Amino acid sequence: MTNTDLLLTFYGDDFTGSTDALEGLADNGVRALLFMEPPTPEELERFDDLDAVGVAGVSRTMTPDEMKSELPAVFDRFADLNAPIVHYKVCSTFDSSPDVGSIGTAIDIAQEVFDSPFVPVSQGTEVPHGRYVAFSNLFAEQGGEMYRIDRHPTMSDHPVTPMRESDLRQHLSEQTDRPIGGIDRRFIEEYDDLDAALDETAADNEIIVLDALHSDHLGTIGHLLWDRATGTPGQLFAVGSSGLEHHALVSHWDEIGLIDRQRSFFEKREPVDQIAVMSGSASSETAAQIDWASDHGFRLVSIDTEQLVDPDHAADARDSAVDSALDALESGESVVLFSARGPDDPTIDATRERFEASDTDESLESYLGRQQGIMFRDILQRADLTRACVAGGDTSSHVISQLNLKALEAVAPVAPGAPLCRVHSENEDFDGLELTLKGGQVHTENDEFDCFGAVQRGGITRSD
Repeated sequence: MTNTDLLLTFYGDDFTGSTDALEGLADNGVRALLFMEPPTPEELERFDDLDAVGVAGVSRTMTPDEMKSELPAVFDRFADLNAPIVHYKVCSTFDSSPDVGSIGTAIDIAQEVFDSPFVPVSQGTEVPHGRYVAFSNLFAEQGGEMYRIDRHPTMSDHPVTPMRESDLRQHLSEQTDRPIGGIDRRFIEEYDDLDAALDETAADNEIIVLDALHSDHLGTIGHLLWDRATGTPGQLFAVGSSGLEHHALVSHWDEIGLIDRQRSFFEKREPVDQIAVMSGSASSETAAQIDWASDHGFRLVSIDTEQLVDPDHAADARDSAVDSALDALESGESVVLFSARGPDDPTIDATRERFEASDTDESLESYLGRQQGIMFRDILQRADLTRACVAGGDTSSHVISQLNLKALEAVAPVAPGAPLCRVHSENEDFDGLELTLKGGQVHTENDEFDCFGAVQRGGITRSD
């Protein structure tokens, strides 16, 4: 099947990043679905008038060998769909390494399929995510302060992929041998200068990092990429954050009449009496959200992760957490199950130490995510819930893999990058479930840590 009506196909390197891209499209008048696996022609025929198709992946936590096994089939399918632009959506913090979540490896694999004339890297998002690229260096906001990414209080010390280099050209050069250049803001200010600068830079470089400091820059980038994608044979393979969906491409598509950005597919849903939250995030942001939930009537269930990583006690630890959660739900309460309460939770080191003694090839993050997925699946099958939430990017990837879902469709805004989604599933226990996948750092656009409350309320209105 070849679908020349699609504007975009995208692959998200984790589930929360994938729903972030989905939100950027749906909120700007682009009908999109996010599939768990590359969709077949028969699956696509069930949905009318799609403008974009995405696949939610987990490559952010994969080794290069795992990526070489996973990504070619996805990219081959995207080649069949024949959208002008294929977007490899990465986290706005660009955290990756030669050994885990290698963005360079993803580019190498994609170029074998698409042979894109150049590979643009666009990481700027401006509001609401606060990510900026200046002279190819990435900056990220936290707590109202701006940090170069290699000095960012969280990302510079990320437990799996710490960012020790802010120049994205240098960072990528450790992951691929392809030549890398950059186009800085001086040329992006004027489109004619940018077009000429691209030709000059692409003559010597295959990967090109694009500066972006505000939405006008992103709009210009969208114009540039669409012109190049539609003006030459083949498909353009692009790497970057959801700024491509939230700002760059939709701005240009609206300008040339391909979409109507005023036709949002979002609307606030009705509140529900209770929800269940599964949290595997150790971020301080999520810890504050757990505290807020506790203060607002949610029951907290601490998962005994030290027991969970012990093969002799794992089943008991799962049963205990599930029973506690079901007891809360049967009592009419909402519930938050969590594996850690902030980065300083002493159970983190104790659990890692005990896990490493088990002599397994699986990573701790993967193991815990899978176990939390098993628990969450059990809870959703046994409880009469219509809405739920998962907190943590990697956790979301592993939890969702246990639910056998087909696709997600964004239906309501909750927090930037974490919409409320409708589940499409062949399993009647999950079909129609409304689900939010929240990254560890994601928060609502107010002064409260009320993300879980916003999910229960059915999202937010634009005036919230």
